[in-house]
Amino acid sequence: MIRRIGVITRDCAGVNAALRSVVRTAASHGVEVYGVIKGYDGLIDGVLRLLDRRSVSGIINLGGTILKSARSERFLREEGQKKALKTIEENKLDGLVVIGGNGSLTGAHVLASQYGIKVIGVPATIDNDVNGVDRCLGADTAVNVALDALDKIRDTATSLERIFVVEVMGRDCGYLAMKVALAGGCEEVILPEQDFDMTEICREIRTGNAQGKVSWIIIVAEGKARAQDVATAISLLTGLETRIAVLGHIQRGGRPTAIDRLLGAKLGNAAVEALLAGETDKCVSLKCDESIELIPLSVAIQPKKLVFEPEYRLLKVLS
Repeated sequence: MIRRIGVITRDCAGVNAALRSVVRTAASHGVEVYGVIKGYDGLIDGVLRLLDRRSVSGIINLGGTILKSARSERFLREEGQKKALKTIEENKLDGLVVIGGNGSLTGAHVLASQYGIKVIGVPATIDNDVNGVDRCLGADTAVNVALDALDKIRDTATSLERIFVVEVMGRDCGYLAMKVALAGGCEEVILPEQDFDMTEICREIRTGNAQGKVSWIIIVAEGKARAQDVATAISLLTGLETRIAVLGHIQRGGRPTAIDRLLGAKLGNAAVEALLAGETDKCVSLKCDESIELIPLSVAIQPKKLVFEPEYRLLKVLS
């Protein structure tokens, strides 16, 4: 019997929408919800907050998470996990909803598989790299935030006739870089999943410049290269003036798009319903914007193989 659940969150757009959905869905079933402050560290330290319908009023349009978030090195160790388990037992939590990316979902899998806690995960990461999930919370907003910044950079690149190298997030995954580059009409994108040839990139720039092309925008995923290094190489090999822009954590913030608000509402609801149905050690996923599927967390936390070659070829045709 599920009478009281806890919620753990990571920060990205759409998480508050999912949290609101979790709380209000649970309330409709007479289930109490406790928000865990600052992620797994809060679970270890026993920092919980009772949430009701009014607690989540007016948060659907907010970025980040009202529960705060933090990476927890302590939870990686057995001592930290045992303290988290003690918090769950002392607060009589019958289950957990964990909203986050691979790290958060890995923690959820540990609690479920090693300690028998009923846990359902909600995928939330701007990299959109949770295995088996079509769309993660926060990814659509991050693309749009980065794209808005890119549009402004293009105004300057065109006016001053310069090359701009724009660095976006993406330590191991090029999702954000590829989508922004294609949607932003960029000339080149450098991805973690693909090798790149700086000599060839510079050859294309020299050829285009000789034909009268006066500005370029090159997107770089932070996990593959640094904007400064790429810009320095381009200036050295082409003799053309090059500038950089590092978008950084601006991409994690911002008001969630309609897509992320709707996704948060659906996934939060599905997570609670799954717990009430007796499911555990699963991740909720919206397939084809229609049906909810449950994916084993053991599968969800595996590396996701994304193929960007078709979109990359399209980018080169259109550039």
